[in-house]
Amino acid sequence: MSEPLPPDLAAALLATAPRRGRFGDPLYYFSETGSTNDVAAALAERGAPEGATVVAAAQTSGRGRFGRTWFSPPGAGLYASVVCRNATAAPLLTLAGGVAVAEAIQAATGLPVQIKWPNDVVVESGVPPRRRKLAGVLAEGSTGGDGLQYVILGFGVNLRPAAYPPDLVDRATSIETELGRPPDGRAVLAETLVALAGLFERLAAGEALPVLARWRALAPSAQGTRVRWETRTGALSGTAAGIADDGALLVNVAGRIERVISGEVCWG
Repeated sequence: MSEPLPPDLAAALLATAPRRGRFGDPLYYFSETGSTNDVAAALAERGAPEGATVVAAAQTSGRGRFGRTWFSPPGAGLYASVVCRNATAAPLLTLAGGVAVAEAIQAATGLPVQIKWPNDVVVESGVPPRRRKLAGVLAEGSTGGDGLQYVILGFGVNLRPAAYPPDLVDRATSIETELGRPPDGRAVLAETLVALAGLFERLAAGEALPVLARWRALAPSAQGTRVRWETRTGALSGTAAGIADDGALLVNVAGRIERVISGEVCWG
């Protein structure tokens, strides 16, 4: 059972309603849940409309790519999932989600952020500069006999410092850590839904190129960075050469272009 919206969150959503369209309507709020993606998927199975959104202040079973645990303690982050049903938009939803979160963080906080292929929102800071993860996006789809049923687009944003597990201490950061002041998580959520609504509308209309252009502008590491990844025949390494129009990472390996469409990529 969804809980009543906190008044400040309700106010932020009301203020952005004209720009959000259907995204965030309806919105289901939980102070804690297992996984917002799982809740959203259950709602989608029961017919929840496109744009239905699940938000939690904490998750006990949050996850990222490859089934990894997404660290989701109370009071530290924003965790949300949106039901999407448009088959035309579906192939590039992960990239669009990254753009939406990055644009929202910039709009709500002023913090300059970047995207790292395919779904991480990072900030570059420190001496020497290092990219640390602020947020991630996870798209999970369901198909049936007549094609796509829905995609659940989930995103998690590190708002405040937390006692990260040892494997995350050197790789994760929070908006508060980088800004030196607490962020307005309500505004981050509302602006993410606003940005996502606009990007989704373009994708659904078959206008992918502006979305890809925005992603490329926010992802400088996708050009010229050394990368390494595993294939079925062994490890490959090369220099990132941007992304294709279907979202695949392009890598120059000894003068030939390889396409990376999935898997773990090591950068730098």
